[in-house]
Amino acid sequence: MQRAIHIFPEFENKHLIEQVRKKFDPLYGLVPPHITLVFPFESEIPTSRLEQHVRDTLVNVCPFPIQLKGITATLDKHLFLNVKKGNDNIIELHERLYSGLLSGFMNRRFTYTPHLTVGRLNDETELQTALDDTESFEACFNIVVNKVASEIIESNGDSTIEFIISLS
Repeated sequence: MQRAIHIFPEFENKHLIEQVRKKFDPLYGLVPPHITLVFPFESEIPTSRLEQHVRDTLVNVCPFPIQLKGITATLDKHLFLNVKKGNDNIIELHERLYSGLLSGFMNRRFTYTPHLTVGRLNDETELQTALDDTESFEACFNIVVNKVASEIIESNGDSTIEFIISLS
């Protein structure tokens, strides 16, 4: 089965993110807005074992504030809502989770940059249109991260929450 581990932020103004995702993200409606900590991986690790790994790696991690603001593009034609505060905390979670049981699933070809994906475009023309459309998007999103979730990614792209771990 395919899985991933995320922060699913519940922003008060989440509808503004969803308006952008509805236009530009094919995963809109399949998976809620999220910050990926462990990217999708294929695994038959028993849920109980994965959950214990996540619990163990998050010991002594306290809830922390994050702020997201500003949309930029990537070379592979994605739109990111950027993390402005809380970057170091999210990177620490990412590194902790990719230890031990999940260490073999880390792709070292890419530098991890905390973000919330709001668009996936097919070509440069679509990307430029999306950048033009979001140029004036100045909304700011603030929450305290207090839990991490493991999801199962269904074959149709739907997201099913496997378990949630609260930060201590």
